[in-house]
Amino acid sequence: MSFRDDSEDARGDLRKPFLHTGSWYRMGSTQSSMMGSSMAIRESSISVVACVLIVALGPIQFGFTSGYSSPTQTAITEDLGLSVPEYSLFGSLSNVGAMVGAIASGQIAEYIGRKGSLMIAAIPNIIGWLAISFARDTSFLYMGRLLEGFGVGIISYTVPVYIAEIAPQNLRGALGSVNQLSVTIGIMIAYVLGLFVQWRILAVLGILPCTILIPGLFFIPESPRWLAKMGMMEEFEASLQVLRGFDTDISFEVNEIKRSVASTSRRSTIRFSDLKRRRYWLPLMIGIGLLILQQLSGVNGVLFYSSNIFAVAGIKNSNVATCGIGAIQVIATGVTTWLVDKAGRRLLLMISSVGMTISLLLVVVSFGTQTFLSEESSLYSIMGILSVVGVVGMIIAFSLGMGPIPWIIMSEILPVNIKGLAGSIATLANWLASFVITMTANLLLTWSSAGTFAIYMVVCAFSVAFVSIWVPETKGRALEEIQSSFR
Repeated sequence: MSFRDDSEDARGDLRKPFLHTGSWYRMGSTQSSMMGSSMAIRESSISVVACVLIVALGPIQFGFTSGYSSPTQTAITEDLGLSVPEYSLFGSLSNVGAMVGAIASGQIAEYIGRKGSLMIAAIPNIIGWLAISFARDTSFLYMGRLLEGFGVGIISYTVPVYIAEIAPQNLRGALGSVNQLSVTIGIMIAYVLGLFVQWRILAVLGILPCTILIPGLFFIPESPRWLAKMGMMEEFEASLQVLRGFDTDISFEVNEIKRSVASTSRRSTIRFSDLKRRRYWLPLMIGIGLLILQQLSGVNGVLFYSSNIFAVAGIKNSNVATCGIGAIQVIATGVTTWLVDKAGRRLLLMISSVGMTISLLLVVVSFGTQTFLSEESSLYSIMGILSVVGVVGMIIAFSLGMGPIPWIIMSEILPVNIKGLAGSIATLANWLASFVITMTANLLLTWSSAGTFAIYMVVCAFSVAFVSIWVPETKGRALEEIQSSFR
């Protein structure tokens, strides 16, 4: 198959409806061309950023769901008469719902598109928050939490994939990091509002991100790569032209995407047996490995039970301290958004894993030393403070790499024809690992605080080796180039 004609057709036909007389490519002078090119780049950036800001409402919903259970625990257990195990079940049911959503996410996103998938994800989230806000017993409370989790499971896969598929390669890392940044913002919003707002009203406020997301989806284009895969070539080229700017020549990118789609099977489904091929199992292994290691580092368990660590350090107002942790996450993830397209994914993952390992070592030494000291000892208090320093260091290191980047790399390296199935498997693995950590963290901390953090430290040390051996650098490379390299 030759793509020369496609290039010429795309170059000629697309410009007619989109470009006007006096466009930069019609200007004779080099200076005018450079000015027009600069304007096209700015227009492209504005269009893509606007799309990312709209879909980022999904991860904000994700973070709000994760953060809701922390500030509301006392009030919900008192109002509804719940026991500690009943409330723990309420908190963990979002992971169960997310696992179900993760299984369905890939196929939903493949059959009805990325926008349609987000639309479907928003509906159970809205219903779930309403069920919680009107709950009079555990039945509505648990049903609402499951529905929220189902929606979040779809969001956690679809948003990073959509962002990766619409972003220019020079901005893909920064825009992809917005996914995790939005999650941390959602968590912090839940923490802060939880200090002042009654739990039923807080649940009603949880509806807002998705109620804004639904109408916002009507104003953004569908993923051009999904449209190309589905054979909707006119819509594909129109979508890409909107994203890149009406004055931008998109013929080269059009041909690259067409070439990638033409080299893959046109089947709408793919079998598990197909994943055994090297070009598929290797990127799938890297994607699953990073997303599992992200959770097995113990970060969710540490965040969920951070109040216990603060109590040991002598910090009495644990809710305010938890808000401080949320703010630190937002700032550190914001720094990653700025760095990821400059320093690269692989380097930040290495720095993050090493930083988490060192921070957890400090926590292990602090808790281990405390076991041999009296609580009245001044050294005991110093060790408690050092443990908090270690936890804060872990959160910062996690936010610099292991938080946002695994989702970016997963969305970059999975080939378009297996992205639905393979992405569902990777997302399911992430939520399953999260469920295991959140369910076992309290038990492990009761057994031994030092031992618990030692386990997490070993996982982080293994992450350093995994990244150095297996993870490729994807900075500044087109998606088609990254995916073809696994052949």
